[in-house]
Amino acid sequence: MSERSVSKSRGQKRWYDVLAPEQFDRAALGETLAEEPEQVIGRTITTTLGELTGDAGANNTKLTFKITDVGSDTAYTEFIKYELTRDYLRSLGRRGASKVEASITVLTTDDYRVRVQPVALTTKKADRSQEKAIRRVMIDKVHAAAEDRTFESFVDVVVDGNLSSAVYGEAKTIYPLRRVEVQKLTLEARPAEVAAEEEAAVDVDASDVAIDE
Repeated sequence: MSERSVSKSRGQKRWYDVLAPEQFDRAALGETLAEEPEQVIGRTITTTLGELTGDAGANNTKLTFKITDVGSDTAYTEFIKYELTRDYLRSLGRRGASKVEASITVLTTDDYRVRVQPVALTTKKADRSQEKAIRRVMIDKVHAAAEDRTFESFVDVVVDGNLSSAVYGEAKTIYPLRRVEVQKLTLEARPAEVAAEEEAAVDVDASDVAIDE
């Protein structure tokens, strides 16, 4: 008897096939075990871009998905995080060179709030003004990318490396660069959550208004 059959008979647990979002071609992410479908909701599963695409060269990129819905024996997910592995980031460092980082929060056109953390590595040591200028390019390029893209499209330009290339293309004119990467992208809030926060902020502001009698 297979492990799957044994597990199902004990405690009436069931295996659920976990699928990536349509954006990632509904690729199989693995399986998860639970007695009830409701227990599956909210679980996360992490894989590598290489495992999804069959490209071993992309195994330094981790993708995390969160289960949001269950139908029959299938669990459906949403994308919540992109992150480069620590070993890969460590391999990029060089003595005598600058590492310029930024942490930027943006809102996409469909009201998803996302935190993006790019990093630029120079060929030699840059001075403070040059590092500041490179960081400014990062911030501007990330905001520009989010301003005319949906969440799905924004994730695509990060995963495909197009955002990193855009930063590199402009920042290299400030100081010679060896590499630009987005080391992490995290979904911070969905449209409904953003709307609720904005409504709460309006309520607080209204309560702070003094009324003269």
